[in-house]
Amino acid sequence: MKHFYGKHMTHSKLPLMGFSTKAIHAGIEPDPSTGSLMTPIHLTSTFQQEELGKNKGYAYSRVSNPTRTVLETNIAALENGTHGLAFASGMAAESAIFHLLKKGDHVLVSRNVYGGTFRIAKFVLQDFGLEFDFVNTTDLGEVKRSIRPNSKMLFIETPTNPTMEITDLRAAAKLCKATKLISVVDSTFATPYLQTPLDMGIDIVLHSATKYLNGHSDMLGGLVVLNDDAMAERLRFIQKSVGGILSPFEAWMCLRGIKTLGVRMDRHNANALRIANVLCRQKNVTTVYYPGLASHPQHALARKQMRGFGGMISFDLGSLGKAKRFLKTLRLCALAESLGGVETLIAHPATMTHASLSPEERKRIGVTDGLIRLSVGIEDVEDILADLKQALAAL
Repeated sequence: MKHFYGKHMTHSKLPLMGFSTKAIHAGIEPDPSTGSLMTPIHLTSTFQQEELGKNKGYAYSRVSNPTRTVLETNIAALENGTHGLAFASGMAAESAIFHLLKKGDHVLVSRNVYGGTFRIAKFVLQDFGLEFDFVNTTDLGEVKRSIRPNSKMLFIETPTNPTMEITDLRAAAKLCKATKLISVVDSTFATPYLQTPLDMGIDIVLHSATKYLNGHSDMLGGLVVLNDDAMAERLRFIQKSVGGILSPFEAWMCLRGIKTLGVRMDRHNANALRIANVLCRQKNVTTVYYPGLASHPQHALARKQMRGFGGMISFDLGSLGKAKRFLKTLRLCALAESLGGVETLIAHPATMTHASLSPEERKRIGVTDGLIRLSVGIEDVEDILADLKQALAAL
């Protein structure tokens, strides 16, 4: 069997390759020693060298590992990029990106981001001299007004976690190029199946591979993709120097999950759109946040730059008391951190993902005490709806 991508065919922009074909074949070659169709898990810390200065391309697994290389090639292909890097978690990947900066540099960040991004910015990196402002990136006029002489990076999350704000990536990329900012997009909620930020001019795309890419809630990982050779070389140096790399086993788990990303996302999309429309009609639900709804403020933009609306929904029950009663009554939907698995997970951002924000900061970005975040799984949609309806009825 001829594979479309291997060590000699790693560029993602080969013609006529559909997404699922790339997801299954990009970077994959049969193992030369056994013919194994699946990528082996290279559980080794070091590699024997043939002689001084000569090896088979690998020397030490912190620097590079064959299993990790396949995943890095695979994700680069899916994002239509030329360089992929795999890290131990989404936050390790994000940390490496911020290591591109130096003391005194200023970063603009989407106001409504994952709580871990807020935490590393405000409680870790600021102590090392980086400066951060959290702005409404759906309003690029506000972004432009917030740029300072020392601004070096715009960090966008779209859709945002948890209120699903959408940023115009083409316009943001154009602004960044004009103002010499590095543009970064956390595309975890969308995955490369739904949007490819590099195609819209963005410099770096970031994923928590823990979520939809793996899709089975059984590993941690982070992935970065870009096209710029010099920036990629610097990130690889940071990757091996800081050492937050993805293990071979986790890389293999992620590769296995990515093979079914397309079919899973189709089901996530369909289930979420159905559930979002039903939630809009429930008397105990005050607000529903989902880009697929015509009522969403950036619905038209989402239709333009995404190929689907994803599996994430947030909705407000109006109070902490109602949220507690609702979550306690659920039977199928699991109250848990994380998202993007085949099973439906539900979270309370104010006390879970965004607990590091002050009450004032949560209020400013719309993370109320009654807000619920729903990661819609791929179960039968009627079963998910039945569970949500019985918990809402209990209110």
